Amino acid sequence: MKILVCISNVPDTTTKIKFAEGNTSIDTTGIQWVINPWDELSLTRALELKDDATSGVKSVTVVHVGTASSEPTIRKALAIGADDAIRVNAESSDAWFVAAQIAEVAKKEQFDIIICGIESSDFNGSAVGGMISEFLGIPSVSAVSSLKIENGQPVMTREIDGGKEVVNVQAPFVAIVQKGIAKEPRIAAMRGIMMARTKPVKLMEPLAIEPLTQIIEFEKPTPRAACKYIDADNPAQLIDLLQNEAKVI
Repeated sequence: MKILVCISNVPDTTTKIKFAEGNTSIDTTGIQWVINPWDELSLTRALELKDDATSGVKSVTVVHVGTASSEPTIRKALAIGADDAIRVNAESSDAWFVAAQIAEVAKKEQFDIIICGIESSDFNGSAVGGMISEFLGIPSVSAVSSLKIENGQPVMTREIDGGKEVVNVQAPFVAIVQKGIAKEPRIAAMRGIMMARTKPVKLMEPLAIEPLTQIIEFEKPTPRAACKYIDADNPAQLIDLLQNEAKVI
């Protein structure tokens, strides 16, 4: 059984984002790039399955759509434990474009399980996983919080309103994972970092697919207003502010 883990190259979550070119692009100067946190947990779970001799998982591959500047992030995934990597040599634009490229990789390499994080921490689109399954014509399971392989059969637990649902799906399929898929991301050991230098990264040229969306302009949220402190003995003032200024009651 072969697993493909989709990874995004995103700014560290503590990064202060600045815009460039008239607010039409992100200023990447000084940004520390990392593996998208949801994808890092996805990779951790895939490696846990591979470590389990009863799972039948033989290899874990990571795939990324991006330029050569994302190579350090890919190498980190290899250092964590992925066997190999595939990079589609294109500037990632929108979810449609990225999903089409990953689907093409999956068609050529024939993976049994494709794992995607529920969203990326930069654009929060939550669309790539579902689109990949549609491009490939295979099932997708969303909101997956647990992924096991029992007697050669993938078994997933997914979060639903009011409880949990256990799902059995025949491979191949796409698992869109969320909180609970792994407790903590796996940390690269020194041995893994050294081995990552020689692990293969296959370069693929992108399909000629036009994005469906275009970014016109970025805009930062309106700064929060200063806090107002109300005397505990003056509830009338609080009610007045909530009614006439905040307009929440």
